[in-house]
Amino acid sequence: MTDDDGSTTERRPYRGRKPELYEKALALRREGCPVGDIAERLQVSKSTAYLWTRHLPLAPDLVRERRRAASQARTDAQWSAHRAARDAARADMVAAAGRWVRTLRYRELVLVGAAVYWCEGAKAKPWRPHDCRIKFINSDPLLVMLFLRFLDALGVPAADRRFRVSIHETADAAAAVRWWAELVGVSPGDFQRTSLKKHQPATRRRNIGADYRGCLTICVLRSSRIYWKVEGIMRGMSDEDPPRDR
Repeated sequence: MTDDDGSTTERRPYRGRKPELYEKALALRREGCPVGDIAERLQVSKSTAYLWTRHLPLAPDLVRERRRAASQARTDAQWSAHRAARDAARADMVAAAGRWVRTLRYRELVLVGAAVYWCEGAKAKPWRPHDCRIKFINSDPLLVMLFLRFLDALGVPAADRRFRVSIHETADAAAAVRWWAELVGVSPGDFQRTSLKKHQPATRRRNIGADYRGCLTICVLRSSRIYWKVEGIMRGMSDEDPPRDR
């Protein structure tokens, strides 16, 4: 548009009709709002919102993101009933299985604890056959507490247990230590120095946010004989003769 003095100015349609709503519409559009949202928030028709903001197109990346969000919303609405039924069935199954277990007897706890350690704990290597130390590491609090119950069953005193958190350097390490310390019933000050994992920018990590607390390592001092016992239990469970459970 050309003024009387020959200069050009931006055409601002319909400004005189509803100036306050018009300015709000422009602000919302610059923030990335689609026309439909602007119309709904300002209580005007979509055609009016379009006429006010058509000279401010959205960035292509933002348009694609909006479309993905809308598609996800439609998918969630379509499958919400199915997911609710699935989640209810899962909760019922978990509760029923928990009631079936009830209380682990000593033999059961020792067998399960040994298997848990053999899956998740450090083991002697052919090039270090005599390195038989109990060192368990895991991020699952359920397995951690089960392993501690296993140590209790074997009579391992609390004074012989050492705790260390391993976590990515970009996370809140101090908060993770406090969380693990409360879970296992130990003062945060009794934890060993946290092991920080170097951040790799090229790696797309999903273990982020407030719920990410890294892994907890549990070491047992003077634990060779406990290791030997675990090794024997695992050998006994795999080499049972005769195999009465088959």
